[in-house]
Amino acid sequence: MRGKRIILGVTGGIAAYKSAELVRRLSERGAEVQVVMTAAAREFVTATTFQALSGRPVRDSLWDAAAEAAMGHIELARWAELVLIAPASAGFLARLAGGMADDLLSTLCLATSAPIVVVPAMNQQMWANGATQANMATLRSRAIDVFGPASGDQACGEIGPGRMMEPTEIADHIEQKLFVPGPLSGRRVLVTAGPTRECIDPVRFVSNRSSGKMGFAVALALRAAGAEVTLVAGPVQLPTPLGVRRVNVETAEQMFAAVQRELPGTAIFVGTAAVADYRPATIATTKIKKTAESMALDMVRTTDILAWVAARGSERPFVVGFAAETDAIEQHAREKLLRKNLDMIAANEVGEYKAFDCDDNALLVLWRGGRAELPRAAKADLAAALAALIVARYAEQPALSGRSSAKG
Repeated sequence: MRGKRIILGVTGGIAAYKSAELVRRLSERGAEVQVVMTAAAREFVTATTFQALSGRPVRDSLWDAAAEAAMGHIELARWAELVLIAPASAGFLARLAGGMADDLLSTLCLATSAPIVVVPAMNQQMWANGATQANMATLRSRAIDVFGPASGDQACGEIGPGRMMEPTEIADHIEQKLFVPGPLSGRRVLVTAGPTRECIDPVRFVSNRSSGKMGFAVALALRAAGAEVTLVAGPVQLPTPLGVRRVNVETAEQMFAAVQRELPGTAIFVGTAAVADYRPATIATTKIKKTAESMALDMVRTTDILAWVAARGSERPFVVGFAAETDAIEQHAREKLLRKNLDMIAANEVGEYKAFDCDDNALLVLWRGGRAELPRAAKADLAAALAALIVARYAEQPALSGRSSAKG
């Protein structure tokens, strides 16, 4: 819903308190939310609450001299890509069905060409009333979507249909309604990100400096391209990208197990994780005491997850690897591309103040017969550019692009 312009109409009813949470849920998914309140709604919740959550002044009157000097209600009606009324009281639904325009919200509904969604909330007897059901039939005949109502305990003490749907559920429905198919729609993508931790004893481990930021940005960019994205994440303190399913792991062995489990049906695999190449051969069951001047660790190789995925034969997805190098970047990256039989590799220079723990980066992207240099930029912007390259290369390989769907 990033950038989608939504008018949230709030009418009078105890369920208006849920609308504050709904503003949060729509905003966190990227929508721009303009709240419009009826006079009755102001009796249940304040405009200040909605302004703080939406970042926009609340509109509540046709007679606002400042806004209406330039026919503000018409401008607002044109601005909206969707009008969502939640809660929609029985009284407002009746006025909407009757085509009335006696306040700002009802006027907007008549003046907009955007789709309208109503989320009813009222006493269960009011919902069952023949007049209300006739009004709902009228609204549905005009292609107005109706979400709910839910059934359960009501503020009046009665039980039955009439409860407003929960904000997260409403946001899910709105996201689906506004969804515009992207180039990876119907495709499953698996992304690994972050470091792994290989235990030495119960309090110590071997790891690396990967923050996971690049991998998380890539997962979000591929989700924005329409893919169904699963993110296998090492131990990092980052919020899960919106719309992405996250699987948390700690060790290389756990990451490999997660990839094995999630790979079936995957169309594209992107290995951004900095997986440990070695792990301690044995893990002490108690803390190792500081008794000697030196200590030797016997290390053994971990499974090469990227190479394993690239060798899957008929189950093999389009495989994108990452190469973190301190020198001879292109030489090492191209050798890795060929040795592991990858479809694409993104290489970057690492070291002090480079890539690790930074919010920006630069990438050299290689594939057989081609290359692209992505100059230093914020990792989110860099991930979007990389995702575009992945989409383009994937589309050029019909045997792969027709292989997997979101249903596996």
